[in-house]
Amino acid sequence: MPEMLEIEAYRRAAEPVLGRTVSGVHAPDEWYAKGDTTTEQLRAVLPGVKVTGLRRIGKLMLVDTDGPVLGLRFGMTGRILVDAAAPIEALEYSSDRDDPAWDRFGVEFSGGGSLVIRDPRRLGGVELDPEESKLGPDAAAVTRKPFGTVISASSAPLKARLMDQAKLAGLGNLLVDETLFRAGLAPDRPANSLTDNEISRLHRTMRRTITVLGERGGSHTGDLQPARVRGGLCPKDGAELVRAEVGGRTTYWCRQHQY
Repeated sequence: MPEMLEIEAYRRAAEPVLGRTVSGVHAPDEWYAKGDTTTEQLRAVLPGVKVTGLRRIGKLMLVDTDGPVLGLRFGMTGRILVDAAAPIEALEYSSDRDDPAWDRFGVEFSGGGSLVIRDPRRLGGVELDPEESKLGPDAAAVTRKPFGTVISASSAPLKARLMDQAKLAGLGNLLVDETLFRAGLAPDRPANSLTDNEISRLHRTMRRTITVLGERGGSHTGDLQPARVRGGLCPKDGAELVRAEVGGRTTYWCRQHQY
């Protein structure tokens, strides 16, 4: 599933489209146009604009143009194709098929080339001028003090707080489970029950986990990942992992060293 690491890979892969001018828009699915945006607007507004920049905030990829900003969200199964090539060939928990019928949105460029979102489950979306202020600070850049404020301000389960994109942008199911596994913290613990030392440890671990898994190639490359199955054993101490729903997501953790 695409989390912040995958979206960053998408952003880098899209760099060849910088300076190109949009000549056509493929927007067949009204469901995929989010917010106040419509497919009619996408087809009317985007042709003729030039791509001037590419950014990422959390899981949101932003395509800056000399017109509107184009916001791209990828949901659980969305992949980007740039000039028909995909930087990530397959995603965890997505289909192994590669069907052009799943192309929910795309733009073509003058002189050739394209940028396409292929999304089997239609959980992503496209929006013109998305409200970036609705997202919290990016998890890869947030410093200790604002991170501590985010954690200590809520009694929600720790995992749910870490995945609240309005408070902290970018972390998904796999990155959070891996971070908490490494930090030795239980995902169902109230966020505001953490001590200052535990918050500091969590912040350091989160930043390190993002770096390490990014270097390895994605959110699915964590040490916990092979054991995220029913009956899986903790890679650290061999205890059977707990499997439960926390914050609305299937979660794996070890009660022996995560508390």
